[in-house]
Amino acid sequence: MLKKLLAEFLGTATLVLLGCGSAVLAGPEVGQLGISFAFGLAIVAMAYGIGPVSGCHVNPAVSFGAYLAGRMSINEMVQYWVAQFLGALVGAAILYTIASGKAGYDIAVNGLGQNGFGDDYLGGYSMTAALAFEIVATFLFVVVILGSTQSKAPSAFAGLAIGLTLTVIHIVGIQVTGVSVNPARSFGPAVFAQGAALQQLWLFIIAPLAGAAVAGLAFRTKMLEADGPVATPEEAVEMTKQAANLAKK
Repeated sequence: MLKKLLAEFLGTATLVLLGCGSAVLAGPEVGQLGISFAFGLAIVAMAYGIGPVSGCHVNPAVSFGAYLAGRMSINEMVQYWVAQFLGALVGAAILYTIASGKAGYDIAVNGLGQNGFGDDYLGGYSMTAALAFEIVATFLFVVVILGSTQSKAPSAFAGLAIGLTLTVIHIVGIQVTGVSVNPARSFGPAVFAQGAALQQLWLFIIAPLAGAAVAGLAFRTKMLEADGPVATPEEAVEMTKQAANLAKK
C-alpha cells in the first residue's frame, strides 16, 4: 500500500507543478491551448509512469468514482485522498518557490494557477455556470477513466485517452473555472493564493465529487459496463483506426 500512496503523492504533485506551472510560468508564451496540453500530457506521462503501481488516480474525484464503481475499498480511497491532497500541496509549494524567484512576481496579482469563478476571474462566468461545468466535465472525465480501464477495454490506450480527454476539457473550460475536475488540484494552489481561491474552494470539492459519483454509479449498476470478450491488441488498433477515419469525415 505504501508504494501506491507514494505513487499517488508523486503523481498529484507532478500534475499541479506542471499543469499549474504552465499557466504561472509560461502562460503568455503558450496560451490557453498550451496550458491545456500541459495538463493533459502530465496525466499521460503519469498514467504510464505510475499507473502500474496505483492506477494513477491523482484525483480524489477519480478515487471516489472508483470506490462507488466497486473498484476499491473506502479505506483505500481515504488513504489515496490523503496522499493526493498532500501531493497537491507539495506541488503548489514547489511552484510557488520557483515563481517567487522572479523579480516582480506577486501571488496576489499573478496567482498560482488557482481555480475560481465570478466577475473577477478569467471569463467572468457565474457560480451556476462554474458548478454546471465542473459537474459535467468531471462526470465525462471519470466515465473515460473507468471505461478505458475496465477489463474488456484495450487498456494499452487508456493513458492516452484519459490525457486527451483532460486536454479537451481544459480547452473548453479554462475561461469558465480554470478547470478543476480534481479537488486536490484546486486545494494546493488555493492554500497559497488565499483570498477568493480559498473562499470558492468548496465548489471545486463538491462539484467534482458529484460528477464522479454519477459516473461511478453508472459503472456499478453496469449501465456503462462493456459486454462481450476482452479486446485483443489487434482489435484495439483497428478500433483506433476506425475512430481516426470517422474523425476525418
